[in-house]
This record gives sequence, C-alpha cells and structure tokens, in this order.
Amino acid sequence: MTIITSSSALADFCQKLTALPYITIDTEFLRERTYYPKLCLIQVSGPNVEAVAIDPIAAPDIDLAPLAAILKDKNIVKVMHSGRQDMEIFYKLFGFLPAPYYDTQIAAMVCGHGEQAGYEALVRGILDIQVDKSKQYTDWSIRPLSQAQITYALNDVIYLKDVYESLCAELKQEGRTKWVEEEMSAMLDTELYDPPLDELWRKIRIKTNKSQKLAILQQLAIWREELARKRDIPRNHVMKDDTLSEIALQAPNNVKSLTRIRGISDRLADSDKGRTILKIINQTSGIAPEDCPKKEARNALPPHLQSTLEMLKMLLRIQAADHNVAAKLIAKSDDLEAIAMSNDSNLPALKGWRYEIFGEKALALKSGKIAFTLKNGNIHTFEVASDTGKSDTGKTGE
Repeated sequence: MTIITSSSALADFCQKLTALPYITIDTEFLRERTYYPKLCLIQVSGPNVEAVAIDPIAAPDIDLAPLAAILKDKNIVKVMHSGRQDMEIFYKLFGFLPAPYYDTQIAAMVCGHGEQAGYEALVRGILDIQVDKSKQYTDWSIRPLSQAQITYALNDVIYLKDVYESLCAELKQEGRTKWVEEEMSAMLDTELYDPPLDELWRKIRIKTNKSQKLAILQQLAIWREELARKRDIPRNHVMKDDTLSEIALQAPNNVKSLTRIRGISDRLADSDKGRTILKIINQTSGIAPEDCPKKEARNALPPHLQSTLEMLKMLLRIQAADHNVAAKLIAKSDDLEAIAMSNDSNLPALKGWRYEIFGEKALALKSGKIAFTLKNGNIHTFEVASDTGKSDTGKTGE
C-alpha cells in the first residue's frame, strides 16, 4: 500500500497512526503558475508504520477527514523538514495548523548543523545516507507517477524518522529541548501563513516614508492580492513589486501619466486594470494623514555605536561557536543593531533561550562588565571586576 487513492484505504491507514507518538509528513506541490499551491501528493510515515503517499490528483474525491483528524490530534507530533510551505498548504486545506509541530531544520540549527541545512545534507550528516534528489524539480501533477518519483517522495518521510529521533536525543542530552519548543510555538502563528491584507505592503520595498505614498501602496497591494486570489495566479503575474512601488511614488492621475510608469504599457493603462489603479490613487488621496499607514520606525545606527555593533558581532560568533548553535538563529544583523541602541527586553535576542546564551552577555558587554582577550589562538570573554581583576567565562577557536 504505497499509494493511497481511496477514502477507505486512507481511513484504514490513519487508524494505524492514532496511537503513534509522532508522524513524519511532507507534500509535493506546484506553485509556479498559481496563487494557491496545487497539492499533488502527501507523504506520511511513522515509527513502525509503512510510508505511504496519498494521491489527491489520482483521487480528487478522496475524503481527507481522517488525515485532518491526525493533524489535529494534540497527542501526535507532526514532524516536517523546512515545513513552512507544507504548513501553509494544510492551513488552506483544513483551516487549522497541524500541532504539535516539529521542524527538523530548525532543530538542526539549534544542534549546530549549520544555517538552514537542507534535507539531503542532514540525512547525509546524521545517517550517513546519500538521498537521491534527482526528482526534486519534477512535475508532480503528471500521472502516472514513476517508481523513481514515488521512491523519492517516500524517502522524504522515511529517513526523516531517524533524523527526528537523532535530533531529539541530541537536544535532550544538551538540555535544549525547550529551545526548540519555543521556536515551534512561534511557527504556529496563523499570520505567518495568512497575513492581514492591510499589512502586505510592508513586504514591498519603497524609498519613501511619506504617509500618502504608503497609503497608495497599501491599497494597491490589497488590490493585487485580491485579484491574484480571484484568478489563482501569482502576485507578480498581476503586477510586480517594483511597478507597484513606482506607481505609489509617482501617483499618476490620468492614463497618459500612468503609461510613464515602467512596467505599464499603453494597453494596460487604458484597460479596466489601469482605470482601477487610477481610481485607487484618487480615492486614497482623500485619506487623512493620521489614518495612513506608517513605516515601522527604524533609526539608523549612530556612528558612535558602530564599534558597539562590531563587538556584538564578535560576541555572537563566540557564543554561537561555544554553544554549537547557528549564529543566524540566535540573532540577525537587525537584532544586533537594535541591541546596540537599546536594552529593550522585547527584542528577540533578549528573551528565552537566546537571552541565556547570548543576550545576557550582550548587555554585560555593553555595560563594560565583560571584555575579550586573545590567548593561544582562542578568543576569550572575561568578566571585568573593579576590585578582583578578571576571570575567564568563555572562549572559542578562531
């Protein structure tokens, strides 16, 4: 029973999963020409359970309710690798996010397997098995599937079981299980997969802070999103980001001026789409400044804090190496700049496990309580004590 194409077979298979502590799950989908991902295959496995692939294309009327029940079962951990897009698919398909959720890519970062380790690299590094990825870019919508395609798809959940158990053991041994649990909780925020329409404009780069221009961009982004969903086409097939940004900056008020925007042809400008754009601009011009969207205030790093930032970067490298955790997972460049300018406890790197291994030392570094020294080719951090001198607190090889 490698491929499931009937409701009864799926119900029987899901019954076997009800008593399991976890399942591994993956999807194959297409999204190049559509707004919504076209689900082509769902692969599922679990401890002592044969891996299967559920085929919603070969069986478009298959009842997925038994699988939905498994994904909603709080007693079964849903294990995926780099599962954000899979989570989005399940959220759109079932209306909820599978939980508890466990992402082996994030767990691998906590365990020091590099930043955003791919599945193939992780299987090779942990299990010493070379996974065949030759079918990675196959068209999963074409039927029948070849045996090579099926094997490739099932391997994504078969080896994931051993990867998951190995990472769990490693995290338990290092006392970091709670760290991953913190990260997984954040991944269950529905706005990650279905952001509010009026916030979509924030993902579009625009070189202005003028509220009226941002209001135009906001409304254009909403219009594009709604049209993309209605037609089930990618956003950039409706209009590209840089075109939306330029329209917002120029705010054309007639067809002729709209044609001067790069990416807007004469035909488009004089079409229903062009007239809708002009209508949006006209309507938005009447919005009061206090009702317009605002960019999140981000102050430029003052020149006198540049040395603080460089010291924080060094500390991050030290702590990441000492704790064998991917530095990018602990703090990003923006986080370090924010810490250089503020001690705000709401900053991600100053909360939870990040505070334990980096944030606390970052604040101590800023206040002059710790410093660096180089000894025998290793960078050490040491406490700066006013009366008692120094004492080593950590080191890393360079």
